Amino acid sequence: MTRATRTAAARPAGAPRSAAAPRPARPAASRPRRRGERSTAASVALHGTLLAASFVALFPVAWLAWISLGPDKTDFLHAGEIAGKVSLSNYTTVLSDTDFLHWVGNSLIVSLGTCLIGVFVSASAAYAVSRMRFPGHRQLMWTFLVTQMFPFAILIVPLYNILAGLDLLDTYWALIAVNLTQAVPYCAWLLKGYFDTIPHEIDEAGRVDGLTPFGTFWRLVLPLARPGMAVAAFYTFLTAWAEFAFASVFLLSSDKYTLPIGLATFVSEHDQQWNLMAATGVLIAIPAAAFFYLVQRHLVTGLTAGAAKS
Repeated sequence: MTRATRTAAARPAGAPRSAAAPRPARPAASRPRRRGERSTAASVALHGTLLAASFVALFPVAWLAWISLGPDKTDFLHAGEIAGKVSLSNYTTVLSDTDFLHWVGNSLIVSLGTCLIGVFVSASAAYAVSRMRFPGHRQLMWTFLVTQMFPFAILIVPLYNILAGLDLLDTYWALIAVNLTQAVPYCAWLLKGYFDTIPHEIDEAGRVDGLTPFGTFWRLVLPLARPGMAVAAFYTFLTAWAEFAFASVFLLSSDKYTLPIGLATFVSEHDQQWNLMAATGVLIAIPAAAFFYLVQRHLVTGLTAGAAKS
């Protein structure tokens, strides 16, 4: 017999059915946090850290841009007073009264040359190590890694002697060559991990179609590796664009100066033109930002694609 039947039998005939007694309200249970979901405190701490890091990263750039608007070379000492005399005269002076445009041309020659040669060489080496098994293929990648362990300072003298023996001092090829020694090892490791993620069936299909190994690499694999190539191109371009140590030693004549060397001419022992230096720094960042804009849609994919398989 159910509870409802027993209750009806115990109630006298004709007695009114009483209303059911209200049940006590239960406290609303809080929603359980899903696995991997951050708590409110953790989210606040994370966003606060990101905001602080963004401020640290952006403040020097904003400060440089603000100082560049001060017409006097001592305005950096009183940055608050620049608001009353904002001027673009520093940019006009840099563009019209200095060799800035010539420095830009020199830097583009060195940077684009390093970018094109560096990406091709590193991609070729990475593809060979990823797809082919030849004596020393593992040692080749470790050799690339070992070359990155030496600081720039101890490489300047031997590289200077080598370039002097080859009669390459004070040439664009000198800077391109030394920049390649820094860019190719990193890009080869980067692209090797990316090529490992491309199925080997692509190479087999190329061989079936009668392509040579280089034809398979050039016509089939490289188009699929476009995100990784974009990262390598961006890295090699910036390596040459902002390089100062080698350029200051290997470039002997002023007509070969690149942007970092030209930028240093505004500050000397007897004169410090910080306002012109700030304006030049802002102008130097524009081509790098434009190059980043051209390849930025491939950067995230290229940086993460080789992370799961190396």
